[in-house]
Amino acid sequence: QDTYGFKTQLLAASLRSPLHVHDAALAGADVATLPPTLFDLLLKHPLTDKGLLLFEEDWQKTHISIFP
Repeated sequence: QDTYGFKTQLLAASLRSPLHVHDAALAGADVATLPPTLFDLLLKHPLTDKGLLLFEEDWQKTHISIFP
């Protein structure tokens, strides 16, 4: 129970692998601190790269330009 009415958040620290990040999120962490190399690793996945390529191909087929 929150006796004093403080608004707190859970910080996950010392994360060293994608599994650590996943587990911290499942545990309810509100925010995490991690090294830049781990952050970059989280952004790289073969299916993400494939999805981006497919999206770009589909977008090119629309012949829509977002720039004048």
